[in-house]
Amino acid sequence: MNEISKTLAPQTRRKLKVKPTTTGDKVFSGVTSAAASIAFILVTLILIFLFIRAAPALQNQGIDFVFGSEWDPDGSGVMQIFPMIWGSIVIAALGVVFATPMAISTAYLIVFVMGKRASNIATTLVDLLAALPSVVLGLWGLWVFTPVGEGWGQILNQYFSWIPIFQVTDVAAGFRSSPFIAGWIVAIMIVPIITSVTREIFSQLDRDLIGGALALGGSKASIFRQIILPTCSRGITGGVLLGVGRALGETVAIFYVLDLSFEINWSKLLEPEGGAVASLILARFGEASSEEVSGLMAAGLVIFFITLIINFLANGIVARSKAGTR
Repeated sequence: MNEISKTLAPQTRRKLKVKPTTTGDKVFSGVTSAAASIAFILVTLILIFLFIRAAPALQNQGIDFVFGSEWDPDGSGVMQIFPMIWGSIVIAALGVVFATPMAISTAYLIVFVMGKRASNIATTLVDLLAALPSVVLGLWGLWVFTPVGEGWGQILNQYFSWIPIFQVTDVAAGFRSSPFIAGWIVAIMIVPIITSVTREIFSQLDRDLIGGALALGGSKASIFRQIILPTCSRGITGGVLLGVGRALGETVAIFYVLDLSFEINWSKLLEPEGGAVASLILARFGEASSEEVSGLMAAGLVIFFITLIINFLANGIVARSKAGTR
């Protein structure tokens, strides 16, 4: 009887300790917390610095600084960057359109097709592509890819000029220095980011789910289309948004392959018109007056906010996707 009563007696639950208890855990927790705090402090200090330096230009130009299309700091004193903002968005969108299919295909190949050794080699090569400096890709784009992209632009204009985005006002002027070429350069730069996130999401997918679909007679194409993509869509979207953040802030590579123009290029991708905020800063900063420096800082502040919002959104989507796949 006593044994039965002991068995039926309520058991006290062990309390899980959330704080580190050992010396090693305390040191590790302190170091990681300090590192995270330093990163947050640095971003905050950069934001404060940009606000202080950009304040004169923002006060003088007002809301037209973002929505106007004239840049003449030495003459009329007007500084407006909407063509550069629109150009950054167009180039980033083109880069994502070009890069996303390549990244998803590469991630699928690494996770589901290649063997372990070949997969490790492919992963290393993709990561090396991410480590290439922007100036190297910019020079490659200028001297190697631009003639190829120009030929592609001519083909698109020849056969699809009935579509407004592929129309060119002056064919004799060529197809160089266009958003189309800049978009391809940006795509090459963001493929590793999207591939890395997509590969991580694919690797967390339940293989029994795929095995069951194969056992029921599903083809690899149908499994990819109906199971893998829907299940991993949030994670892929997060990787794409991270790529957009990188594309919006790209500077040197676009500077080499795209001529800056304050004529708003609304939709003609093959025209040698357009620009990007980051490339404008690079092109003008060395010879800028104090007033123009303030305007360039304000331009940097605008692209900083846009990129920050996109990165926050991407991190949230990726985190939710990882929680869902578990």
